[in-house]
Amino acid sequence: MRKKNFDFAKDKYYFNIKTGPQSAITINRAEKREAVLSFMGYQKANKNCEWLGKWDGKKFIEDSFDKVKLN
Repeated sequence: MRKKNFDFAKDKYYFNIKTGPQSAITINRAEKREAVLSFMGYQKANKNCEWLGKWDGKKFIEDSFDKVKLN
């Protein structure tokens, strides 16, 4: 897979939309509610999505979509 051409921004939520066997589009949202609604919209459209979570500067936290969705 190709290296990402950007740095993750702290305190933003990220998810991937897989477009092929070795490619993905990374989408970010600043607000949790916006990120969850966007992710659910892509899922509803039958896109192959992967929830990454909230970037804290070192790693992804809130990386389980099922737990995030319920809160």
